[in-house]
Amino acid sequence: MLRDITIGQYFPGNSIIHRLDPRFKIVITLLYIIMLFSGGHYICLLIGAVYTFGAILLSGIPMKMFWKSVKPLLPFLLITAALNLLLMGTGEVIWQWKFLKITENGLNTSVFMVIRIVLLIMGSSLLTYTTSPITLTDAIERLLSPLRKIKFPVHELAMMMSIALRFIPTLIEETDKIMSAQKARGAEIDTGSFTTRAKNLISILVPLFISAFRRADELATAMECRCYHGGEGRTRLRQLKSAPRDYIALAITVLFLAGVIVLGIILG
Repeated sequence: MLRDITIGQYFPGNSIIHRLDPRFKIVITLLYIIMLFSGGHYICLLIGAVYTFGAILLSGIPMKMFWKSVKPLLPFLLITAALNLLLMGTGEVIWQWKFLKITENGLNTSVFMVIRIVLLIMGSSLLTYTTSPITLTDAIERLLSPLRKIKFPVHELAMMMSIALRFIPTLIEETDKIMSAQKARGAEIDTGSFTTRAKNLISILVPLFISAFRRADELATAMECRCYHGGEGRTRLRQLKSAPRDYIALAITVLFLAGVIVLGIILG
């Protein structure tokens, strides 16, 4: 199960999405999130879906990778959908049993919410799938560079975000190894009552925290050995340069966003 989590992973490639300037990709991702939450009609959501699957097709990354990013969150999505379905009491009643009832508004809200969040996860995952952590760090630092005038630690913030994204797959793999080791020792992690399973998680969390602190200490030592002292005076191997394709991608995103906003206003 844990091996299916692909958050923070990078899949090398040479697609047009991979070759976009990471600064533009971050801005495009922000506009994409605004696009998904701007319209309250299914047609607006359909436009967002067309944009999402078009970008996935251009990226060349298999669809199963995006399904893996959504799969671990399905239980939470279903629980949230069920709560909206049963607790939204306005609108025409479709089904009712005692105090439980499903209304037309509740059904629409649940379906709309699930589709919107699934598209949000798939679209935002495209950023980390097609951008290496180092490049993403440089892009974040360049975008936040105006904040240096007010003594904001831009480089340190970008480095922390990059390290966090980079170590998500590592910690997931470490958790899977610890769970397998504990099961081999007879630990019942997936069976028993909720209280029993919660207590058994201690045998996973303790070695996981120890491993995480050990990795953090090793990383800090490695950075000190390489004379790392923040962003002051540092140079970069790769210089970020924009190209016509970046402006075209941004213009297309803005057009989709404008279309969603206009349709949302027209359709109410």
